[in-house]
Amino acid sequence: MIPLRDDIPRVHTPVAVIVVIAANLAAHLLLGTQSPQVQEVLFRLFGVVPARYAFPDWAAFAGFPAMGALPFFSYMFLHSGWWHIILNMWMLWIFADNIEDVMGPWRFVLFYLLCGLAALALHMVFNLTESAPVIGASGAVAGVMGGYVMLYPRGKVVTFIPIIIIPYIVTLPAWLFLGIWFLSQVLSGVFGHLVGSASGIAWWAHVGGFLAGMILVRLFMKPERCYYCEYKGLRRDFTFSE
Repeated sequence: MIPLRDDIPRVHTPVAVIVVIAANLAAHLLLGTQSPQVQEVLFRLFGVVPARYAFPDWAAFAGFPAMGALPFFSYMFLHSGWWHIILNMWMLWIFADNIEDVMGPWRFVLFYLLCGLAALALHMVFNLTESAPVIGASGAVAGVMGGYVMLYPRGKVVTFIPIIIIPYIVTLPAWLFLGIWFLSQVLSGVFGHLVGSASGIAWWAHVGGFLAGMILVRLFMKPERCYYCEYKGLRRDFTFSE
């Protein structure tokens, strides 16, 4: 399922969201100027290799330099390809403007980064021996989605559902769209853990980010900026303009 738009009005210009998207695009364009071999090195240095932190002796033997906590943040701005970054940034654009509305730009950035850290933490719990780097904004974006479902559960999301070659577009309540998405991540993570399959997708990072967003959004929001969310007990119906 791919969201096309939601119906919650935006009050403020989403400055922080635009900056985050621009930073991701800039990093991806810069990486694109490098050879595949250099890209792989950069992914391993600035992405997070769980075994690098779980087994420091192995990391030293493998030649990893000491980079402190930098990879814990830089991994959120690296993507493996255009489809990877486009999907993440599109999901961010759809849901994050309304989250920034209730927080303001600086609080939103901190919220976004903390969700990314929580996503990474849960991924590492299940993948401590993994030597492949974790990259991508999806964990942090999942945090935005978790915050959205807490504040705008009755919002509506126009959703594209590909059924073989037939494009199917339906309007779903946000709680249903995001609930289905979250459940699919949990089931995929459990299945992958049980069978030991390596899909290349950090399912548990998505779960961790989503749960962090659900918890943290109430701490970072400003009640006086909660124009349309459930915090004030509002229940408004919106219609899409054609």
